[in-house]
Amino acid sequence: MAYYRSVGAVPPKRHTQHRRPDGGLYYEELMGEEGFAADSSLLYHRNIPSAIVDARDWELPDLRTEANHPLRPRHLKLHELFPGEDWKREDVVTGRRLVLGNGDVRISYVVAGEASPLYRNGLGDECVYVEAGEALVETVFGVLRARQGDYVILPRATTHRWVPQGEQPLRAYCIEANSHITPARRYLSKYGQLLEHAPYCERDLHGPAEPLLVEGTDVDVLVKHRGRDGVVGTCYTYPTHPFDVVGWDGCLYPYTFNISDFEPITGRVHQPPPVHQVFEGANFVICNFVPRKVDYHPLSIPVPYYHSNVDSDEVMFYCGGNYEARKGSGIGQGSISLHPGGHSHGPQPGAYERSIGVEFFDELAVMVDTFRPLELGEGGRACEDGGYAWTWAGRGPA
Repeated sequence: MAYYRSVGAVPPKRHTQHRRPDGGLYYEELMGEEGFAADSSLLYHRNIPSAIVDARDWELPDLRTEANHPLRPRHLKLHELFPGEDWKREDVVTGRRLVLGNGDVRISYVVAGEASPLYRNGLGDECVYVEAGEALVETVFGVLRARQGDYVILPRATTHRWVPQGEQPLRAYCIEANSHITPARRYLSKYGQLLEHAPYCERDLHGPAEPLLVEGTDVDVLVKHRGRDGVVGTCYTYPTHPFDVVGWDGCLYPYTFNISDFEPITGRVHQPPPVHQVFEGANFVICNFVPRKVDYHPLSIPVPYYHSNVDSDEVMFYCGGNYEARKGSGIGQGSISLHPGGHSHGPQPGAYERSIGVEFFDELAVMVDTFRPLELGEGGRACEDGGYAWTWAGRGPA
């Protein structure tokens, strides 16, 4: 995201001496993407950022997946994954349960009440959507305040932790990329500014406002990274706390964007899903469907037309309002629908006709479209509604 910020104390010229009050040097770290050829930031540490005193295995949650075979649309009830008060013992990092995934992206869900360990994703950026609750996201860049409806964008290798606030559970929908996550390219100028036709702008993005300095010794950080057999984990121990950055500047940093600040694009007839796009990664896009006025042609049919996902799998997370097209399917708050490539899908029976004359949709959903097939994780298999595939026909297999 080529949107420059400067926080805390930085020297007038990069790669030059930046001294402490006692005359000692701060340690400059370049955090950059694509081998120094893309966005970056410079961070100034009190201590050497590469110093570690121990490294050991971190056993990750179950990340195995199973193919969607035979090919079926799926309905997953995420709110069933953390029954009762189980959430009080969970945190946003170690409590995630994998719902869907492929070689480009993993989608997990967690309900949390505990502060997480310090954590760094070394595989790719993370986009965490806060379905409910509030949290402080403490990072090496500073603190983000996350509230209901926020997307929290965390660049690859950002050391951070999640600290839920208040008595209510923190419900988090976690999209982990094996790449970087950026605003949709068609909304950016060649220099990275969000253009006039974009559905949001830089004023809607909220990054850290001041440094976060924490003292500590022998501090553990969980690191998710690449291994010979896929995703693996390591626990580093640092001799001093990694939150020791007195200042930073650049165009790479974590930030929040609230879904309520997305300005929907509408038209006289039904608009295709790309108008709802908010972010993208390698081989996937993220869209959101927000409350909006709908099609105003006198003969319009406001719910989506039936469509075949020729090139992609479509994942819709329903997180507010009433989704007219799915009425009668069993889908509700906290549901996921998976409509895979090769399957033609669209409104449930009766929704097509009922939508005629409707002027406003009060709905909220986060969509991920992937361009490689998604497989089911253990969390997805644990909360599936097995009858969803047959709801358009009103009957099960013959």
